[in-house]
Amino acid sequence: MPATQHETELTLADLLTGEVQLASPPALYFELCKAADDPTKSSEKLGNIIGKDPNLCTRLLKIVNSAFFAFPSQIRTISRAITLIGIDELQTLLLSTLIIDKFSALPGGMPCMRDYWRNCLNCALLARLIGGHLHNSEGKEALFVCGLLHEIGQLLFYLRIPQLARDMALQAEAGNIEVTQAERKLLGFDHYQAGAVLARLWRLPELIAATIANHHDPLMAKSHPQESAIVRLAWQLGIQSDMASPCSAQGHLLKIPQPVLQSMVQQAGEELEEIVQLFCPG
Repeated sequence: MPATQHETELTLADLLTGEVQLASPPALYFELCKAADDPTKSSEKLGNIIGKDPNLCTRLLKIVNSAFFAFPSQIRTISRAITLIGIDELQTLLLSTLIIDKFSALPGGMPCMRDYWRNCLNCALLARLIGGHLHNSEGKEALFVCGLLHEIGQLLFYLRIPQLARDMALQAEAGNIEVTQAERKLLGFDHYQAGAVLARLWRLPELIAATIANHHDPLMAKSHPQESAIVRLAWQLGIQSDMASPCSAQGHLLKIPQPVLQSMVQQAGEELEEIVQLFCPG
């Protein structure tokens, strides 16, 4: 018989401690952030930090030289990439790649990690496209990483409490309810709350934590309401094949016509497989 909320005394703190060292943030990302804050920094100095990991350096250059950025000529060095796209954009790409690697290397109960990241990358692409359409001040690349990490709490559940995560998914399916309802009934919190706590524990940009935490009611959020609405809309577009219904309302609130949304879904679909290969090689 599945456990009830009263039978589980699991807390968010429990999920973030123990054998799986989720409390350890991606160190290279923070080393790059610290160097980027140095007023004497140079693109060569920043490039040398990333160059400590040749495999990572190669992957980032492949992304920069892909249709994702569509530069007319080949970019051969990280320092040149920084000059062209900016350090903020490169930091978001680095963070995305490091987190995919960090979580994909951990054992867990997810049936297929590649499918999980494929769905997340689709949300990321859509968030980037919506942000570009709205000329959002946070920038397309920042919204890309927000979309990518939007479901990180779900992965946290499958890594730390795989059996409970499967039970909650089955309860949601059997009861025809959202999985977050089953999570809150059993645990007292859902994977979006958990994901926001993890993002803040890792000292990631508040934008990332806010877009996760504000999932359920983004336009009522105290911080980053438009960005939260963008990411939620991207998530909705990614999980439903029917363009009518919930995402229409969200799109209306953001003043995006239905034909524009349909065009974005099509464009993201055309770009997705290449992006998956770039971020999840092998």
